[in-house]
This record gives sequence, structure tokens and C-alpha cells, in this order.
Amino acid sequence: MRIVVTNCNTTQEMTAEIVRGARAAAGPGTAVTGLTPVWGPESAEGWLDSYLSAAAVLDALRTYGGPPYDAVVMAGFGEHGREGVRELVDVPVVDITEAAAHLACLLGRRYGVVTTLDRSRGQIEDSLETAGVARNCVAVAGTGLGVLDLAGDPGRTEAAFLAAAERVRDAGAEVLVLGCAGMTGLQRVVGEKLGVPVVDGVGAAVKLAESLVTLGLTTSRAGSYRKPLAKRRVWGAAPGRP
Repeated sequence: MRIVVTNCNTTQEMTAEIVRGARAAAGPGTAVTGLTPVWGPESAEGWLDSYLSAAAVLDALRTYGGPPYDAVVMAGFGEHGREGVRELVDVPVVDITEAAAHLACLLGRRYGVVTTLDRSRGQIEDSLETAGVARNCVAVAGTGLGVLDLAGDPGRTEAAFLAAAERVRDAGAEVLVLGCAGMTGLQRVVGEKLGVPVVDGVGAAVKLAESLVTLGLTTSRAGSYRKPLAKRRVWGAAPGRP
């Protein structure tokens, strides 16, 4: 089985970190391939970045020329594009936001999300609402750290996460969700310190993708996710444009 994991930004180092987390969660028979968009934002923080990222990820999958794959994991927490990718490809598509929330609902009655900047909260709340799992979310809290700040100082990242996680727990969360693919790896140490389960969206999405493939299930074409209409489309970034 092969799973393609799409980063939502153009930062290769973050793709490598996400792939490490995905491979750690994958079963012994699963190969993980990372995919980085060739255009788009270097980090996705806000509505503009998110919509650019969605188009860039769709373009990357449309032009993908690597080995055949059995599922796609979209590693952008709260980012757009999930529904479009489900129309585009003929394999299961699992978004880390949706996957983490679904698993969190199996572990406790209420969960909370700890993310990067507060400006991402609205996107995450909307994504959870669309996925049908917002009702169980008590809070989405930001750490005050940008996406590209997460790897620079692990001690600072852990402290900021713990501070935000304590606020979410005090709001009634029984389970915590890592609200950024770049936070992969924090779940064990934070869970031990706070005494609650912590769900990493990358690992959750990989295991759900493996399950769907093993069960022979993929996206329904009966309604909302029918294949795109045949028409002329112009793809990609214009030369010389930022």
C-alpha cells in the first residue's frame, strides 16, 4: 500500500517532518510518499494562504508523476481543498483535521484543538463544522507561534503548546488535538504532562487511510463528489507572479 501525504505549503523541511511522522504511524506494509506543492505560500496562516494552498495542492496531485498510490492524506490542519481533492482522485482522501477530530470523539465526549496562530481558529472551526464534528469541540486555542517557528526551538514550542492546552483542558476538553501538521511528535510528552489523550492528525489520518484501503472503500461518486465536469481549465501560477 502507498499513501501520498500532501504538505499544504512549499517548505520542504516541513514536508520531511510530516513524512517522518506519517511513516512512524504507518503499518509495515505501507509506503509513504511526501508531496510538496511547487507554488503557493511557504506557510499557510490565514484565509488567503489557505485558498492558495488548496489550489496548489490540487495542482500538485493533478500533475503527480510518482509511483501509483492507494490513498491521499492531506496534511494541512484547517486548510481548504479537501472536497476538491475528493473529486479529483479515485482513491480515499483523508484530511488530518477531520481524522483527528473523529478519533478524538472516540476517546472522550469533548475535545479541544491547540493550533499555531489565533488567526487560524476560524478556518479550523469551519472545517470541523463541514466535517460534522464541531459539536464536540469545546475550544480552539492558539499558541502564538507561527508554522515556521515550531521547529526552531522545541522547548519554546512545547511550553507554548502546554500553556494553550491547559486553557483548552480547563474549558472542558477531555481529549486534545494537535492543530498543525508541524506539531507532529508532541503528542506523547504533552499527553503525559496533562494526563489526557493527545491526537496527532497526521498519524490519525494515516491509520484511517490504511483502514479504508484495507476495507476496499473509497469516495462515493453517487452525489457530492462526482468526478469534475469535462471543461477547459487553466492551471498553475502565472510566470513571474509571487
